[in-house]
This record gives sequence, structure tokens and C-alpha cells, in this order.
Amino acid sequence: MRASLLQVAVNEDESVEARRLRVAGMVRDQAGADLVVLPELWTTGAFAYEAFGTEAEPLEGPTYEAMAKAARDAGVWLHAGSIPERDPDGPLYNTSLVFSPSGALAAAYRKIHRFGFDQGEAVLMGAGDELVTVRLPQTTLGVATCYDLRFPELFRGLVDAGAETFVVPAGWPERRRSHWTLLAQARAVENQAFVLACGTAGTHAGVPQAGHSIVVDPWGEVLAQAGPGEEVLTVDFDPATVAGTRERFPALKDRVLGLEPPERH
Repeated sequence: MRASLLQVAVNEDESVEARRLRVAGMVRDQAGADLVVLPELWTTGAFAYEAFGTEAEPLEGPTYEAMAKAARDAGVWLHAGSIPERDPDGPLYNTSLVFSPSGALAAAYRKIHRFGFDQGEAVLMGAGDELVTVRLPQTTLGVATCYDLRFPELFRGLVDAGAETFVVPAGWPERRRSHWTLLAQARAVENQAFVLACGTAGTHAGVPQAGHSIVVDPWGEVLAQAGPGEEVLTVDFDPATVAGTRERFPALKDRVLGLEPPERH
């Protein structure tokens, strides 16, 4: 299976409309890949809080339309990163979109864990409450977003729902880049799954981005990692490795906590 992670540079001197057009072209250039992944909130920037309200769009808005067409033109599964979604009957959401090679919407995921500690995303956006998986011909994706990476119970839930490959778009800051790599490897090792974590480059609202998108195998080995700037990170991997790893080292079968509650005596 071939995956291409598009580490898009998000800078204030490029309009949302221009970036949307440019990224659609980047997706089309990945024809021949099986899966293409974009970062979190690449239209606005994950730290550009003041733009969330002004640039928010309905689920089937301009980014949806552009990415659906790009996926169809390239013939790829596309995790189109996330957008600031405006729900007509509720708050804003940080919503990820996944498209099939026909351009149909395969899944939408509203980010569950909002970053900001009572400011920024944490107060400007609502929280999702549903785990999302997507069945591809080669593997089942478990969908998470950025700050979600710090919450292992979410990934356990995705494993229980059948996930074999986690896809994590992010707008992760450079100052915590060491955590980015560490957590991506941890989620891979403890769940015996692939992790495809795609971050942004550039600077959002004065916050330098980490870049360094990463692909980790079920044993925790880094298969590929990008640098700090805009880059297309392409990697070939074998999804069957997940089943093989779980069979040879069946740690998940020894889980106790988080399953059925213990019997009381």
C-alpha cells in the first residue's frame, strides 16, 4: 500500500482560496497512491483562532467540493485533513473529511479532544463524541486529530472498532516536536498498528509548526519522516504486518482494564 502525506505549509501571506486551489493540485499529483493525507486545519492554520469563525464553512462547503473532486481526479482515498466546520444548528467543529476514490464522502470525524486549556480551540469549537473508522480495501483506518494523540484510550477504542492504521492530521507546534514523535511511536507500539501522522509546516499566527510528519510501523519503527518544510512524504507499507505482529506478540489479548468490568465479591 502506498500512502502520501502532504505536509502543507500554512502561512499568512497566502489566502485560504489560493491554498485550497494549490493543495487540490498537490492531491492530483499523487495519482497512483492508495491513500493521501492532509494536515489539520490547513485552510486556516490550527493556531489562527481569529480565523475560525470567519473561515468556517458548512460540511459540504468549498473545501469539501474541492477535495472531493481532487480525490476523484487522482483516483485515491483522501483524508482531507480537517476544516473549521460551521454546524447550522450548533457550534463550530474541527472536522476531518475522508473521501473515496470516487469522490464520495466516506466519513466525517469531529475532533473529540480540543486543545487550548480553556482558550482557543477549547472554547471556540464544540467537541465530537463519536469514534470513526473507515474500511479501505487494504486496511481499516482509525481517525484521530492532533491533540487526540495524547489520549491513548481513544486509540484503544479505535482498535476495538477494528482499526489497523491510525491516520492523525495535526497542526503540531515546533516547541513540542519531541512529543509528536514520541507519541506517534507510543500509539503504534501499544496498539500494534501503523500510525500515519501528517503535520503542517510554516507558521500559524506566530506559532512555528513542527512539520516532521511521520509513518510508524506496528513495532514502533519509523518507516519515514519528513523535515520541517513543505514536503510530500511517500511511503510503501504492508498492512498485513499488523495481523502478523499481533499474532506473533499477542499483547492485546492480555488486556484486562477497559474491557468488561471486574466482578465484585
